[in-house]
Amino acid sequence: MKRSFLIVGGSSDIAIILGKRILDNGDNLTLLVRDSARVSELANLGANIVVGDGLDEEIVSYSVDAAKELGLGKVDGVVHLIGSLALRPPHAMGVDSFEEVIRTNLTSSFLTLSKSAKAMLRNQTGRIVFTSSVAGSLGLVNHEAIAAAKGGVEAMVRSAAATYAKRGIRINAVAPGLTNTRMAESVIKSDTSREIAVGMIPLNRINEPEEVASTIHWLLTDAPDNITGQVFHLDGGMSQVRN
Repeated sequence: MKRSFLIVGGSSDIAIILGKRILDNGDNLTLLVRDSARVSELANLGANIVVGDGLDEEIVSYSVDAAKELGLGKVDGVVHLIGSLALRPPHAMGVDSFEEVIRTNLTSSFLTLSKSAKAMLRNQTGRIVFTSSVAGSLGLVNHEAIAAAKGGVEAMVRSAAATYAKRGIRINAVAPGLTNTRMAESVIKSDTSREIAVGMIPLNRINEPEEVASTIHWLLTDAPDNITGQVFHLDGGMSQVRN
């Protein structure tokens, strides 16, 4: 029987790779995106596309319901892949900019959690995966806003995993380091900046988006049922190993 998955933030580089893997496995896929042009290939492969904002409660509810309908009353897994990157020190960042980072990364995560968990309760099963960052657990220069947002995501994941553990819902997160995506272009746009970034990573290289996508897919599908409340660090050892 086909499983049904939803990706919130479905037009990111990682989401597109993940979405193709889900469809290649013969499963149903719903994508909530802001830019439908970026997912035209996935649409042609059979993905259900919902255009809207991950901070719009009605749109998120509609997207979850759409995935549930494709799953004949069941949502097997939901992934939250909305994110932003604002690298400025606190004295150079206004409150409005800080709150925008929090809303984009943390508030949208909570909204996805709320609507997805509610849909999964009836069947007492489901998996939800969120995206954190190495900045959520490691002090990095000029990362105060994103650290606050992603640290909140990690704390939310642990608490939600406890809340829904006895109801069959497994909730985890991945925390990538610097990854070769559009979002990271400003950080690695020059050879010098790339060299500095890579020099902070014990494995001496940045992530490829396929590595992040494959980990998320595993958590959605093949990970043991006893994994919940975990944050998987995909950062080349940066957060845990002295370089």
